[in-house]
Amino acid sequence: MPYALSAKNRESSLALSDNKRYELFLSKVAEFGEVWSLANEEGWVTVVTDEGENCLPVWPHPDYALDWATGDWADCEPKMIPLDVWLERWTPGLDQDETLLVVFPNLKEQAVLVDPFQLDEDIRAILEQED
Repeated sequence: MPYALSAKNRESSLALSDNKRYELFLSKVAEFGEVWSLANEEGWVTVVTDEGENCLPVWPHPDYALDWATGDWADCEPKMIPLDVWLERWTPGLDQDETLLVVFPNLKEQAVLVDPFQLDEDIRAILEQED
């Protein structure tokens, strides 16, 4: 179950810089143990950068992902990946598939782009701080 997200918090989060949204993503994922993306019956949504790199967009809450479920993605729904599954299976799988992560993109398609192991390392660093 995702955390409560008010419209005001949602709007202020989306107005943050790319790096601040990345930091917010890390803290929320570490706190609530959920990574969200979009999927339909054909699978997970990916985007391709101008350089031709395959990327998976991820968010800390389903409402942010839902904002992207329009146009070509209108048939998509937010899907949650438990953090333990993300760290154990998704990180190595995404790396093997040479898929980067678009972390917490805003509606202007601005976001931090990282490789799976960098995100993994950053999440684990926050989890260790909390212990």
